[in-house]
Amino acid sequence: MNTSLPAQSADLAFALELADLADSISLPRFRAADLTIETKPDRTFVTDADQAVERALRDRIESALPGDSFLGEESGSAERGSRRWIIDPIDGTSNFLRGVPNWATLIALEVDGEPTVGVVSAPAFGARWWAETGTGAWGQQPNEAPRQLRVSGVRDLEHASLSFQSIEQWDLAGYLQPLITLSRTVWRDRAYGDMWSYMLLAEGLVDIVAEFDVKPYDLAALVPIVREAGGRFTDIDGAESAWNGSSLATNGALHNAVVDLVSRTRTPETGDAR
Repeated sequence: MNTSLPAQSADLAFALELADLADSISLPRFRAADLTIETKPDRTFVTDADQAVERALRDRIESALPGDSFLGEESGSAERGSRRWIIDPIDGTSNFLRGVPNWATLIALEVDGEPTVGVVSAPAFGARWWAETGTGAWGQQPNEAPRQLRVSGVRDLEHASLSFQSIEQWDLAGYLQPLITLSRTVWRDRAYGDMWSYMLLAEGLVDIVAEFDVKPYDLAALVPIVREAGGRFTDIDGAESAWNGSSLATNGALHNAVVDLVSRTRTPETGDAR
């Protein structure tokens, strides 16, 4: 495994610049006494920090790369082109507004429909993770040099660590029984939540992550990091897509076994996660 940090492409350098900009806006608003919180029509929350981060990143992208298009959680999408930046200004808004440090800005560049650059910046943790197709996945913790990430070598479900996000997600999607069966099959199950589950997977500390009711801006930045760390990233049925409303990320060795277990344990009433 190459452990030398590769030279950054212009796209990755720009994505990391966007992450610096996002951190400079979001972190001062974290645990701020005057944080403004609103409820969106889908009953999720948005704060003034979400809106400010997305507005700043969109303005920077449109100024620096006027030929690229944009998709953001809060402001929607411009016309889709061959290159599109996909932004979740604060992934884990519920954590952010409660003062829980598990939140991050997610920045992805999609080229011809495939996420090729991903940056996850979690300033309350003091941590950042990034990847570009073909150059490996990397992470940096406070006071440490960047290090290359690699998924675990666990090959049996009975030895695997699962992060399932939330019971409610699986239940509402009609997949409660597969979750129960999977949790009884693996060695350990936890719900670490949001982007952190996937970063633990890329670091080799978790072996399986799956969730439902997710949008492209929740996933696009995570895909290159998981894949460049040696893992697989699909929807719950194994389709290679971040656009189907569900996700399954594993260390690769366990992927087919999880897809098979979920398929086998569905009931006739189970809904389609997509």
